[in-house]
Amino acid sequence: TDSVLTFSVMRYHHLLLSSTWVVCVVSFVPGFNLPQIKNDGCSSSSVWPLFDASTALYEIQEQMLVDRGKLEEDLMKDNYTPLEAHKPKGVGGSGGFAESTSKKNFKSEAKRHAEVLKRDGVVRIDNVLNDKVATKLRKFVMELRTKATEEVQSGKVPSIDRFADVLLKQNRCDLKIPLGHKIVTESLQSIFLKSAVHDTVEELLGKEATLYELACLISDPGSNRQVVHPDNPYLPQRTDPTLLTCFIALQDIDLSMGPTVWIPGTHTLEVHEQFQDESTSAEGGKSPKDKLLSSKPAKLGLLKKGSCAIFDSRLLHCGSANRHEDISRALFYFSMKNPNVGYPGNVGSIRKEIAGANLSLEELAEELAKKKKKNSRLESIAASQT
Repeated sequence: TDSVLTFSVMRYHHLLLSSTWVVCVVSFVPGFNLPQIKNDGCSSSSVWPLFDASTALYEIQEQMLVDRGKLEEDLMKDNYTPLEAHKPKGVGGSGGFAESTSKKNFKSEAKRHAEVLKRDGVVRIDNVLNDKVATKLRKFVMELRTKATEEVQSGKVPSIDRFADVLLKQNRCDLKIPLGHKIVTESLQSIFLKSAVHDTVEELLGKEATLYELACLISDPGSNRQVVHPDNPYLPQRTDPTLLTCFIALQDIDLSMGPTVWIPGTHTLEVHEQFQDESTSAEGGKSPKDKLLSSKPAKLGLLKKGSCAIFDSRLLHCGSANRHEDISRALFYFSMKNPNVGYPGNVGSIRKEIAGANLSLEELAEELAKKKKKNSRLESIAASQT
């Protein structure tokens, strides 16, 4: 007789909660969406008025995630080392933005980067954006967030048009980035044309990989540690990546700012099965999941400004707590989807007009390389954005 919550699928990692945390029955009905709670404009804020308990349920779930995050931080406390930049020997490359670096050298670098990415699930490439471009892009996204928040709070646009869903929303947001702004174009040109990033992605996903996400993750001081999660499930019928995501630091990231945590080698079916096993014996002790987290070496994304980390979306990872006094951590990012995969298991953080264009890796690079911008496809997409 009570009201029944009907949710739409958000992100796969939202479903990876312990069975002991479940506070309501979830059923899936087309056209209904999870009630969202306003959070200073930095999260989905369109509220479906089901009943007053929705806020309480949200707060209970959030607190459970915070508590679980703290437990996992303790389990993993002795496992951390920094994610170091991969510097292939004998190929003459410098990572990125060096005008003298040839396309041939980028391809040579990319083959080595791809080997590491395939093996570990994550690889770091430095110098993808230079200091000036990274600084300008950070300023742009911070101003864009303010504008987007005002647009949402005034009712001008729905929150989903500006912000994507994110795990643990308090002091954290996932801002969708539009095309057409000069600094966004300049940044994408540097990433795709002046570094080994494009060729590294192509090595594993091919030229027809499609742009699936284009956004910026912003973690403000006071944001809590997320629980460890993959962004996508492991599909038993596929061994190649579903998505490859590239995080680019828009400022130096130190330990106090909540660096991303990756657990190398966890993008396999065997590990995913262990990660989902939360059973314990009658005598207690750690579950297989907790044994996994406490035993596996983890890497911290202590990235320099302009450096990037490319990772397999099936890799276990999380954002850690931002305990800095006054600096937000901003990560500009994009994801490319395997052309042989349909729906990957998570809703992409991307503006709808860009998603609808289905830009391939090859087409995106060609468009960015055009000298004349008038009548380009990117300009057409930009003009269609609301």
